[in-house]
Amino acid sequence: MPLTGARGRPARTAIEGQRVRLEPLDPARHAADLFAAAQGDDALWDYLPYGPFADVPALTAHLEQQAASADPLFYAVVVDGAAVGIVSYLRIEPVHGCIEIGHIWFGAPLQRTPAATEAIYLLAREAFDGLGNRRFEWKCNAANDRSRRAAERFGFTFEGVFRQHMIVKGVNRDTAWYSILDGEWPAVRAGFEAWLDPSNFDPGGGQRQTLESVRGQ
Repeated sequence: MPLTGARGRPARTAIEGQRVRLEPLDPARHAADLFAAAQGDDALWDYLPYGPFADVPALTAHLEQQAASADPLFYAVVVDGAAVGIVSYLRIEPVHGCIEIGHIWFGAPLQRTPAATEAIYLLAREAFDGLGNRRFEWKCNAANDRSRRAAERFGFTFEGVFRQHMIVKGVNRDTAWYSILDGEWPAVRAGFEAWLDPSNFDPGGGQRQTLESVRGQ
């Protein structure tokens, strides 16, 4: 029986979670919050092809370009009404049932929080359960240890390094490739949902089990 691709492309509509809401990027509403969230992490822009930004107008001009794009398709990560990070779908290929997430940056208030994990879960759930993709990708600079650790924590499988893949900000980038396949998604989804369950957190908000241990790793 011949394979078929995904059912469609991601929509420019909000994706709702319990702790976080992924909203289509709107610079007029999100730029000031995002600029504030970006403060306090000197390494935030090290591996992105843009940034840092000197002020809100500079960030707004950048976000306006992103908001006009359909691929990548950008969302603001909104927690308690404030935008605290950016995520996107990109390299959207419904014919092959393949989609990537990237251009991810989480401001200091979002980093290492359940909301950050839920943002990735929502993107994965929509990619597989909503759109019917076969393959969900994560790529990053091979030197970006933070991104690589995150991919592994979220349940992506490392596939290898594309050497001298890109030139970013005038320097070489070797790219590490990761993926989750549709056959792997049910187990990964169950791990996300068990970890995100309120019962996994103590009264002070600390996790009782890590995401890796919930998945049995």
